[in-house]
Amino acid sequence: MAVSASVDAEQAWRDLQRIRVPQERVYDEIERSASGGPGAAYATAALMWVFLAGLGLDPPLWGVGLLLAVYVMLLGGLAVVYHRRSRMRLHRSRYNWRMTATFVAGAVVTSGTVLLSGHLVEALEPIVGSLIQATVSAGVFLLVIGPTSRWAVGSLRGRGECAVPEGAGR
Repeated sequence: MAVSASVDAEQAWRDLQRIRVPQERVYDEIERSASGGPGAAYATAALMWVFLAGLGLDPPLWGVGLLLAVYVMLLGGLAVVYHRRSRMRLHRSRYNWRMTATFVAGAVVTSGTVLLSGHLVEALEPIVGSLIQATVSAGVFLLVIGPTSRWAVGSLRGRGECAVPEGAGR
């Protein structure tokens, strides 16, 4: 039993737009939330600064382990808090190679800064050197995380098409 129905091109176009416009709004919300609040980046940089400054006090090995455990626990807690605040829940397939590249590049640049600044301040007093190292490393982290996050999230819109193509009639 075959059912045939005539297709009205104008109605089909309106139906397609009802689907595409909400999709564009989702992309707008993703971009807004990615570039909106710098709170998570500042909190992460502050935690990193405290961690690196604490390492400069030359704690014993058990103290380093404890400091590292607390640091990782606080970073995890921060990630949970900011993830729950996010209004957007993206399917994992929405993450692309740019987001992975951003994470890897940020880790490499921040780690390199920590190691290089630590080497450069070795001759200074431990407390002064650790404060300089912590400040420089947290500053570089903040300088890297902003532009790279906007670059990575901005690429998500490129996957979809424009809601209303140019020259399209209504």
